[in-house]
Amino acid sequence: MAIKILITGGTFDKEYDEYTGKLYFNDTHLPEILSLGRCDLNVSIDRLMMIDSLEMTDRDRSFILGECRACEEDQLVITHGTDTMEVTARVLGEAALSKTIVLTGAMIPYKFGSSDGLFNMGTALAFVQSLPHGVYVAMNGKCFTWDNVRKNRSRGTFEELNRI
Repeated sequence: MAIKILITGGTFDKEYDEYTGKLYFNDTHLPEILSLGRCDLNVSIDRLMMIDSLEMTDRDRSFILGECRACEEDQLVITHGTDTMEVTARVLGEAALSKTIVLTGAMIPYKFGSSDGLFNMGTALAFVQSLPHGVYVAMNGKCFTWDNVRKNRSRGTFEELNRI
């Protein structure tokens, strides 16, 4: 069965407007990222929205949850902005779907050339195939459960809430 990749926006897909100095969304870079990574997996991509996660609402999160419920695939990767990724992960985790869902993102836009997005997508695709049903966040080469993750803004990485 295919892996479904759901696109929601975030830094992953932002581009830089050199005239205004602002970041903006044009289209997803996922096909290019998968090609560069020589991804040979059976994946399908659905673009749900292209927004910054700081602008994501409860309604947007409900929409993402509905899309996760509705798709026939039970292995899902969601690209998401890092600022509120753990909030969406919690919404999905509390729904207890019989699927493996991995959220991932990037701290630096893919188009900047020095992005962590390609690496994070590769690890998310590996984790979604190897983990049991549940909701996870894959960032920085690590995987976290939905109920034990936070973004450490001072370090620019993700970490466990409760370190054991």
